[in-house]
Amino acid sequence: MRYFIKFAYNGTKYHGWQLQPTAISVQEVLTKALNILFNEDFELIGAGRTDAGVHAKIMYAHFDTNCNFDADKMVQKLNSFLPEDVTVLKFFNVNDDAHARFDATSRSYEYHLHTFKNSFLKDLSYYHFKPLDVQKMNEAAQILLQYQDFECFSKTHTDVFTFNCTITQAYWQQNGSQLIFHITANRFLRNMVRAIVGTLINVGLGKISVQDVHQIIQSKNRGNAGFSVPAHGLYLTQVVYPYINETN
Repeated sequence: MRYFIKFAYNGTKYHGWQLQPTAISVQEVLTKALNILFNEDFELIGAGRTDAGVHAKIMYAHFDTNCNFDADKMVQKLNSFLPEDVTVLKFFNVNDDAHARFDATSRSYEYHLHTFKNSFLKDLSYYHFKPLDVQKMNEAAQILLQYQDFECFSKTHTDVFTFNCTITQAYWQQNGSQLIFHITANRFLRNMVRAIVGTLINVGLGKISVQDVHQIIQSKNRGNAGFSVPAHGLYLTQVVYPYINETN
């Protein structure tokens, strides 16, 4: 039987989601815990990969097992076995051909930054003390919805078949000194969100104009886009599947 596992993690101590030969990853920690509790060797396939230091409020992975188990009890057992920065939320029994990565129809991220020093946001939000024009940043964010080729925001020398992504939502939300950038798309390129945020910050600083964003995207050149903001402000917040109710 195939199961989806829904979980969350604080990525501060991890070298991303994906297994690494010389560094600890979320995939390694979660797979080892499942192997011990089920007494099986699992292959855990995630919805995607997050970079070192990136967090996930919601993440999915799938695995196959011959074991029958009580899903609610297994959530409790697994959480008691896992470190505090990884939390299992739910198990879903799915069709045998369901795939955590390829079946996802959209993904959403948030990028958190704060403009006044806050000791409680360390490792959870990017401290950017210079004042930002949020209105212009939001105007620039809307330009993203007019394009599909985002090679300019992709990590260079990345082995992908296309740089095309369909962005359906992109906006900034401000609450006092705290800012959150929300973005949703059918897929994302490596480093894409962090490069977009860096470019929008440059708009907010007045280093580039709102209209300059058109030229940056059209150039398809990573060197023309903004800096890549630190990983610790980035959160995966939603992954949508046609057969899983979003409220689950």
